[in-house]
Amino acid sequence: MVSMLMRHVITLIADQRNSELLPAVTVRLRQQLGGGEPRVLSEGEAVDIPFPDAPDMARVSNALDGAPIDAIAIPAEGRRKRLLVADMDSTIVTGETLDELADFAGLKDRIAAITARAMNGELDFKAALRERVAMLRGLPVDALERAWRRIRLTQGARELVATMRAHGAYTVLVSGGFSFFTSRVAALCGFDLHRSNNLLDDGIVLTGRVAEPILDRDTKLATLTALAAERGLDLAATLAVGDGANDLDMLHAAGMGVAFHAKPVVAAAARVRVDHTDLRALLFAQGYRREEIVTPESHPGPAVP
Repeated sequence: MVSMLMRHVITLIADQRNSELLPAVTVRLRQQLGGGEPRVLSEGEAVDIPFPDAPDMARVSNALDGAPIDAIAIPAEGRRKRLLVADMDSTIVTGETLDELADFAGLKDRIAAITARAMNGELDFKAALRERVAMLRGLPVDALERAWRRIRLTQGARELVATMRAHGAYTVLVSGGFSFFTSRVAALCGFDLHRSNNLLDDGIVLTGRVAEPILDRDTKLATLTALAAERGLDLAATLAVGDGANDLDMLHAAGMGVAFHAKPVVAAAARVRVDHTDLRALLFAQGYRREEIVTPESHPGPAVP
């Protein structure tokens, strides 16, 4: 039961390259902000510091003093979430699948520039998606398979899904990308469900069109709220993670909305940020200890690092 005196917690997370910084940062943060006795979640990697009230994140940032360590502050009660809704591109996988596909049409730089602007909220998502897909008209469908061979999972993606599922959470991959990729990523990671857009082809080449209606930021938010309602969950019991402007609405609505190595407009607006570490940070933020993290057996598929 959560102590009535310590209703909030800051989780500090470091990667292996910076593990030696964690003890000193922990001491410095407690000296400047106070807090209770630290609880080690993973030696040299993650530690919890309890607080009676929500900490001032500006003061937390000052205490970090530029150290490459993620600090996540959340209420101590209800930390472990029962629904995960995750973006795919640049979140569960390391890159943008549409940009990789565009490379086989010799258009990667042009399309990646549009992608970057759309993900930072500078362009309408639907219009930008239609524009990029139209540029791929005539591309042989076997380019999808060749692009798939380049895709890599983000470190910690499979552990995040497996651990949350092992503790009763429902896990969903929701993407403005395409079902050819989400179906495979979902299978590799073990997601319960995936939702995305359908790229149209005539059996030989891409037609330059995407099926309507397009899954966008509104659909992502609707997916989160509908699945929470279906499972009888308050939104406080949900976790959403993403990096682009089309993720912002669901990040704001979720009990824990995480901007993961996010575009500037998203990082600036999100309550929770992961800027330095991998997706296991989302497990430590929920209070999971290292020994509780489920590590799936290695998979021979192309998307495993």
